[in-house]
Amino acid sequence: MTKSDNRLTSSEITSLWVQYIQETIAICISKYVLATVKDSEIHSLFEYCLELSNKHLKVIKKILNDEKFPLPNAFTDRDVNLEAPPLFTDSFWLQHIHGMTMQGLSGHSMSFSSSTREDIRDYYYECTIDAMNLYNKSINILLSKGLYERGPYFSTQQNTELITDLGYAMDILGKKRPLNTMEAGNIYMNLGKSITIKGMVLGFQQVTRDKKIHKFMGDSLNLLNKHIDIFSSLLHEENLHSPGLLDTQVTNSSIAPFSDKLMFYLTGFAFNLGMIHYATTMATSMRVDVIAHCEASILRDLKIATTWGNIMIEKRWIEKPPEANDRKELPNN
Repeated sequence: MTKSDNRLTSSEITSLWVQYIQETIAICISKYVLATVKDSEIHSLFEYCLELSNKHLKVIKKILNDEKFPLPNAFTDRDVNLEAPPLFTDSFWLQHIHGMTMQGLSGHSMSFSSSTREDIRDYYYECTIDAMNLYNKSINILLSKGLYERGPYFSTQQNTELITDLGYAMDILGKKRPLNTMEAGNIYMNLGKSITIKGMVLGFQQVTRDKKIHKFMGDSLNLLNKHIDIFSSLLHEENLHSPGLLDTQVTNSSIAPFSDKLMFYLTGFAFNLGMIHYATTMATSMRVDVIAHCEASILRDLKIATTWGNIMIEKRWIEKPPEANDRKELPNN
C-alpha cells in the first residue's frame, strides 16, 4: 500500500474531528463534577471518565498531528469555572454520564464501521470497550442507589403471531392497536434522553447572562416539554409508565459553571442527537400516529437547530471542519 493510499478518509477525519471536540467538553464537565460532587462512587466514576477522555484526546492529537491536520480550538480550561457551586445534584450527573455513555457506544461503533485504516479501527475498538466499561460502571451505581428506572414490562406471549393486514398500522376508522415492545421501548428511551436534556437546559438557562442565549434556552425548554408531553401520553394511554422528571435535580445556584459557548454547544448538540433518535423510532414503528409524532418532532428540532446554528455563527463559536479541495481554486499546472 502506498503512502497516499493510507491517508485518512473523509469519514475517518470527521469522526476524529467531532470526537476531539466532544472529549474536550467531557474533560471540562468531569473537572467541574470532581470539584463539586460529594458522593464517593460518583466521584470515582468521573475520575475514570476524565482518565478516558485524556487518553482518547492524546491518541486523536497524535493522529491528526501526524497527518498535518490542524486541531480544533474546541474547549479548554477557560470554558469551566471550578469555583462555581453545584448547579446539579450528584444523582443528576450520574444520570447524565449514563446517557452520554449510551451515545458514546453508538458513536464509536459507527466510527469503527466507517473506518478503513487499521490503526483507526484499533482505536475505535478500544473506545468501544472503554464505553462498555463506563456503561457497566454507571448502570451498576444507578441500580445500587435505586435510581435506575427500567422501561415498561410486557406480558410474555405464549405463541408468535404474524401480521396479516395493514390494519396493524392503522385501520380505516383510525382505531389504534396497542404499542408493541419495539415502539414502547424506543419511546421510553427517547423520553429518558429528553428528560435529562431538559434538566440540563433548565440549569443552563438559570445561570446564563446572555439575553439571546437565555431566550434560546427558554424556547428549547418549551419544545422539550411539548415532546415529553406527547410521548408520555402515548405510554400513559396504554397504562405504561414514563420516566420521572429531573427538574428538581437543578440547584438554586446562579453562577455559571461553564462558558456560554460550552453550554450553548451542548444544548444544540443534544437537539441534533434528538433528531437521530426520533428518526430511529420512526423507522422502527408501524403505528402511523407514532410515525407522525416522530416526524413532527424532527421538524420542530430542525427549526430550533437552525436557530442554534445561526447564533453559533453570529458569535463566532463554530469551527469549520476540514473541507475537500476546491478544484477550481487549484493553480494550473
